[in-house]
Order: sequence, then C-alpha cells, then structure tokens
Amino acid sequence: MAKISNAERYFYIKRITAYREAIEAILEREKTILTEIQGDPENAAVKRLALVDEMLDLASHYIIVSTISQSMLKTKNEEALNDGRKALYKGIIYLEETVSNLVDAPFSEYEDKLAGIESMDAARRYLLIRKLGLGIDLLENAYGDNTKWRWSFVDLEGRYAAVAKNILDLRKVVVNTDPRSPFYEPTIYHLRLVKQLLGQAAARYRQMYELSTHRIDDFRMGIHFLDALRRIHALLGEREEAEQIKKKSDIWSAKLEADLKKRSDPLLKRQDAKVVS
Repeated sequence: MAKISNAERYFYIKRITAYREAIEAILEREKTILTEIQGDPENAAVKRLALVDEMLDLASHYIIVSTISQSMLKTKNEEALNDGRKALYKGIIYLEETVSNLVDAPFSEYEDKLAGIESMDAARRYLLIRKLGLGIDLLENAYGDNTKWRWSFVDLEGRYAAVAKNILDLRKVVVNTDPRSPFYEPTIYHLRLVKQLLGQAAARYRQMYELSTHRIDDFRMGIHFLDALRRIHALLGEREEAEQIKKKSDIWSAKLEADLKKRSDPLLKRQDAKVVS
C-alpha cells in the first residue's frame, strides 16, 4: 500500500468532518433517549424503536466514512467499519429488547412484548426490517470478502432473522394476508423475507460449523432456525413446505447425533486423526 501523504490525509479529514459531527450528534441523541426510557418505562418499546433507527443512521455514517477513505486514500477505514458493525449490533439488541430474541418458539411466548408497539402498523414494521437488512448488506460489502469478521456476520444475520420474525404480529397475519387488507402487500413481503432469512440463517450456521468452528452449538442453532421456518410454514397452513423442512431438520439432527457419537468414541477419533495426518 502506497504511503498516505499529509496533504491526502488533510483533505480526507476535511471531507469526513461533517459525517463525524453527525456521528457525535447521533451518539448524543442515543444518550438522551436512553435517559428518557429510564424515566418513562411505559413508552420504552416505542423509544427503543427510535434507537434502532438512530443506530442504523449511525452505521450508515460510519460506512460512508470508510467509503470516502477507500476513494481518497485507497484503503478501508477499519476503525469506522468496526464502529459501524457495533452500531448494527446495538440496533439489533434494542430490537431484541423490544420483540425478544427467541428463534424457535410459539408466538404466545413473546406476544406480550409486542404490546408496547401495537400502534406500529405492518408497513412500518416491514420498512424497519428492510432498512436493517440493507444496513447489514452495506456493511458486509464494505468489509469485502477477505475479512476476519466473515464468520461473525453469521451471528449478526441470525439475530436479524430472529427479530425480523418476532416483530411480526402473528395474530393479525390471517387478516393482513387477505387481499382486501390495506396491509396485504407489506405483510406478504415481510413473511416472504422472514422465510428467506430463516432458511439462510440455518444454512449459514451449518456452513460455519462445517468450515470453521466445528462447535456443536452452531449446528444446533442451524437446526433451531430450520424449526422456526417450519413453524412459520405450519402457521400459514403451508403443509407441504412444513413437511419438507421437517425432513431436512430430521436429517440435520441425525447428522448432529452422529457427530456427537463420533466425538465421544475414542476409536473413531483416532481414525479421524489418521485421516487428517
């Protein structure tokens, strides 16, 4: 990498000054909203959603700072990207606190948490989830393929999939999927996105298990996401799709049990060691 001159650094800093000021302003607003939540717990859910929006704007500013660095200095600003990743995580955490982080669970287990955002209609919920997904995509693209954070995005994407599902008011799905409903389109698109995200999260956790961590918990998490997807299909009366996912989950579970058995069998572990060597 070519050395960055003082002049190049000066013009870069001058170019990003407005974005740095905007970042500081967002961080100050975050502190203010958190203080308001402590003083007004009854409206905490709505205020946390405001925090989600703030964190998405914060992440976008950090991504812009790195993009400018890439353009002017021919190098990514890793510090800005890491701050952007942290901002997205905070946004997801605020959403988890609002709608829960449960992956495979009946709606009744987290239904009460959605009472605080009952005034938020289906279209606004879908828009927020789409905005969060766009932020994650932009950050991953900004990091590029060859990054040490590659596998950390599996967790980020999985948690995103869970909140995308949990923010849906499943009590109103039947009404909102009636073509006469004013929320027909956002509900249909939201459900389609949730199915896609749950399937992708399952595949990504399985991939991470096979290619990187070899941690049983990662494989189990992949199965949990499959089971969550099956639950959505069943809720919608999509019996064939639900049965296909169940079969896939059963196959993965059998594979998991076989791997657990192999790890606990000394003879099989020695045979694996010989193959590796």
